Amino acid sequence: MIEPNALLDQLCAGGIGFFTGVPDSLLSPLTSAIVARFQDGEHVVAANEGSAIALAAGHHLATGQTACVYLQNSGLGNAINPLTSLMDEEVYGIPVLLVVGWRAELNGNEQLADEPQHRKQGKITTGLLDVLGIPYLILGPDGIENGLSDGVATLISLAQSENRPVALVVRKGALATLTTPSGDSVGVMTREDAIRVITETVGPEIPIVSTTGKASRELWEIRRQTDLGEGRHDGQDFLTVGSMGHASQIAAGVALADRARAVLCLDGDGAMLMHLGGLVTSAAIPNYRHVVLNNEVHDSVGGQPTSGVGLSLAPIAETCGYDWVRSVTSPRDLPAALKDMLAANGSAFLEIMVLPGARADLGRPKTAPKDSKAAFMTRLKDGSSA
Repeated sequence: MIEPNALLDQLCAGGIGFFTGVPDSLLSPLTSAIVARFQDGEHVVAANEGSAIALAAGHHLATGQTACVYLQNSGLGNAINPLTSLMDEEVYGIPVLLVVGWRAELNGNEQLADEPQHRKQGKITTGLLDVLGIPYLILGPDGIENGLSDGVATLISLAQSENRPVALVVRKGALATLTTPSGDSVGVMTREDAIRVITETVGPEIPIVSTTGKASRELWEIRRQTDLGEGRHDGQDFLTVGSMGHASQIAAGVALADRARAVLCLDGDGAMLMHLGGLVTSAAIPNYRHVVLNNEVHDSVGGQPTSGVGLSLAPIAETCGYDWVRSVTSPRDLPAALKDMLAANGSAFLEIMVLPGARADLGRPKTAPKDSKAAFMTRLKDGSSA
């Protein structure tokens, strides 16, 4: 394993002076080191991976230097457009070093076990880089896999000499552990407690589309605890196990298809910020109910800060056109706020300030995504509780 600060030393020695990206669990030791080491102007947590690429481009235009963009392999999808239409040597020719966390990695013909949403991306990560024409090296627990001791310097030099993107693909366990510094908490209740109150208040009639990560995991466990084998809520929830930032628009599509029924999106602050433009679409749907659990961190990938630290999300939602907007911090205020949201005339947005973190024994959904989809569609068609 390589020490995160030792890798940072190599990057800085190669001429990297600016870091940006979206946090990833495999890269959390590196991002923790970046947060601790670099000041504002040297490091920016981006809202999404495409924005990070654009920030890197702007840094190069202003300084002539090469930036580093860190991202999970699933985030390559968000980055493809600016990589091909902005950075590519056939367009502007802007160098950038991508540091890519390889979830569901391949080792020969064997794939590392991972969650369903990572399996496809894990299989195609290196192939996608090949298609994009991005040279890459793989960093594993024993170092650069082709044996080049100066592999990182070679990659950066290639980016700079040929004015092109390059990538360092990082396997699980390649980086030694480093803890993310914790900031001040913005909430007093746990996310799981907030979700439990939501499920108790909403009842069984309203479909819920929940964002990827720990929020969906907590919602799934609460349903199992509540149902006690009765299956009263089977099919009520669409647990979005991937597609970070898109749960709000999945819920919007459901709400548009049936204006007679309220539809609730259970969102996270990092996910909402990733594709913020979706708020304008959602706000125009009168039966749309948008609940954002805000703890100012990317909780599911290591607790790194989001791009919205210190930012109140409720005024943004109001500006985007939601008819009813509120923000709550106190657990005592939550039930009444939820009831008011459900009764609102028009679209509604509720921001709930919560604590970061989750219990250590938090489980994962056991139902296959396709089976969950079928149950959700059946319940929507029936239009009633199971």
